[in-house]
Amino acid sequence: MIRSTLAALGLALPLAACALPLAAFAHEFTAKALVIGHPYALETAPGVRTGAGYFSVENTGTEPDRLLAVKADFPKVEVHTTTTDAAGVARMAPVEAVEIPPGATIELAPKGMHVMFMGLAAPLAAGTEFPAALVFEKAGEVPVVFKVEPRAPGAAPMGQMDHSGHMAPTN
Repeated sequence: MIRSTLAALGLALPLAACALPLAAFAHEFTAKALVIGHPYALETAPGVRTGAGYFSVENTGTEPDRLLAVKADFPKVEVHTTTTDAAGVARMAPVEAVEIPPGATIELAPKGMHVMFMGLAAPLAAGTEFPAALVFEKAGEVPVVFKVEPRAPGAAPMGQMDHSGHMAPTN
């Protein structure tokens, strides 16, 4: 009995240690019935004028809400949806609002819906952060902080969108 308990602890401690770094990076914000989880942006390369941001929104209430806008200190900020055609070309288009039904969680994540920060004057550098505000129909304007995270090893850098709205499927 003691030996099996110690063996279980021996496995649990390393697993807990592995989970600790993830928890240390996570951050959340609340406003009324909404829980905004881990707003982050990915680092960008020098000369790239666009960056992408991601987060989740959980609606713990009984009524829907809508994300209407994201505000940040960049020349242009929009929420975009991404669709990929059969040839693997990603196309992005701005959305007017994002519905958040009661009891649901929406995810803004790579290769899907995301925030575009456009007109960057300098790269988004891993380890930095910047303030923003998420504007909701019912919850109002919610201040958040986007933490800039490194891209996964071997991942292609954020591409630039051409004038036709096409982008390499790196995001």
